[in-house]
Amino acid sequence: MKRILPFVLLIATVCNVTGQDAVSLKSKVRKTIEELKDFVAIPNDALNADDIDDNILWLRNKFNERGFNTSILETEGLPLFFAALPIDDTKPTLLFYMHFDGQSVDPSKWNQKDPYVLELMSDNEGQWQKESFDALDTDINYDWRLFGRSTSDDKGPIVMFLNTMDLLKENDVDLPFNIKVILDSEEEKSSAPLPKAVKTYRELLEADFLIINDGPVHASGKPTVVYGCRGITSLSLTTFGPVKPQHSGHYGNYAPNPGFILSKLLASFKDNEGRVVIPGYYDGITLDDATQAILKSVPDDDAEIRERLQFNLADKVGSFYQESLQFPSLNIRGLGSAWIGEEARTIVPATATAELDLRLVPESDGNRLKKLVKEFIKNQGFYITDTLPTKEERLNHEKIIMITEGSVTDAFRTDLGDAYGMYIVNTLETKFEQDVVQIRIMGGTVPIAPFVNELKIPAFLVPLVNPDNNQHSPNENLKIGQIAYGIQAYYALLSTPLVK
Repeated sequence: MKRILPFVLLIATVCNVTGQDAVSLKSKVRKTIEELKDFVAIPNDALNADDIDDNILWLRNKFNERGFNTSILETEGLPLFFAALPIDDTKPTLLFYMHFDGQSVDPSKWNQKDPYVLELMSDNEGQWQKESFDALDTDINYDWRLFGRSTSDDKGPIVMFLNTMDLLKENDVDLPFNIKVILDSEEEKSSAPLPKAVKTYRELLEADFLIINDGPVHASGKPTVVYGCRGITSLSLTTFGPVKPQHSGHYGNYAPNPGFILSKLLASFKDNEGRVVIPGYYDGITLDDATQAILKSVPDDDAEIRERLQFNLADKVGSFYQESLQFPSLNIRGLGSAWIGEEARTIVPATATAELDLRLVPESDGNRLKKLVKEFIKNQGFYITDTLPTKEERLNHEKIIMITEGSVTDAFRTDLGDAYGMYIVNTLETKFEQDVVQIRIMGGTVPIAPFVNELKIPAFLVPLVNPDNNQHSPNENLKIGQIAYGIQAYYALLSTPLVK
């Protein structure tokens, strides 16, 4: 692959959209909405293989219409979708990653009958009010929103990309890149087949740099570039009391309570200010002055975050929000024992379980961190097993814990001084005439490390959707203004050349 590094940036003439350009943009936004309506109508539950096949058929038709060559890439799980324009060896290659699968839905939690039927809503004094799509034929209100599963995560960005390709063709733009697109079908269930698939299809996926269009822009609403994301792994911890739940009057004060055993263990993981005390957990992480300057340049308001989330005092892993994201986390994502609420019973429970997730940074290895946690637990006198304990084990050990481990999705982080990153930032700054928010690493996880490690290319997230989009949750939505933003961002990136 011939690499053409962007040491000098040739800026295409871009400016605020006015006049005929504004009319053309609104026309593309309107068409995007119609195509998104069709795309959202195809259920895309990552747990349903038939859903994935239906979505791939739609994608193949839409990309073929735009002149892409398309392929279905078989994996050990569900297939990936790949599309590419004809290759010109004199041009650098840009690979885009998005995903088209979605979280499962519970229609009873949504404010619409069917989450797969796109609905148009306006904000009426803090209440969402349904609007007719016919209203968009006369004008488009960029403050209105589209509600439906995967509108933001990631069907919206996929359709924005397709309509940008239409606009580039209409304007007879000579693309300065070879364009490849890889769309994931299992992102919402950890993309387990992806690392092996990237190895298998390495030559097909070869590129100079990778752009990921997943996740929301910064809360400020400004153009955003993210240089990395945290990885993730998980642990499930179960402690044991009596072999079956026992009457708390008969056996309270006598039979050990697994809830107390587990709660004491969990409390031992962190100090009173929220820092993990497990030896070695934060090893290898240093933040120099240049890095701190980038972290502090992100326009977060820590006081506003606390007010919005309604808590008084933040944990002290970092001294401010962005700094806290540079460290691996240890989070209790689920906790349970026996029954609660109206179903509470006067018993000593048989078991108590905590589900942990560990967010990873590039300096931390997920398997190493899990080992550190298990050693810390063992040093507190626990007998560790990965299966339900036998009667013999119960009688021979005072404290027993069953630990099962989840798979590891690695973190990635591209250097802040990378030339391709500078190209993306400069292009967006010129297009939108404002500073770009540069985030060193985001808190969430996108399974990009296999691309970075196997293809040896830099990767960047260029999010396009509104920060309050409710992705993964009921009432997921996409602000129409973000469609206009996404089309403009794609257009700028796909029309601004690199030169050596």
